[in-house]
Amino acid sequence: MAWLVEQAGGAATDGRQRILDIQPTKLHQRVPVFLGSKNEIDRVTSYHAQL
Repeated sequence: MAWLVEQAGGAATDGRQRILDIQPTKLHQRVPVFLGSKNEIDRVTSYHAQL
């Protein structure tokens, strides 16, 4: 899904980094997912960077 959203001009993140840049460490690894327009996802990422 992250790849499709990015191809459409949006973004996908876990709040700190791109979903497609995450290297899995376990078979059924779970991470938070935020999908949406680039502007909205940039805002969410900036909120999480302040934590």
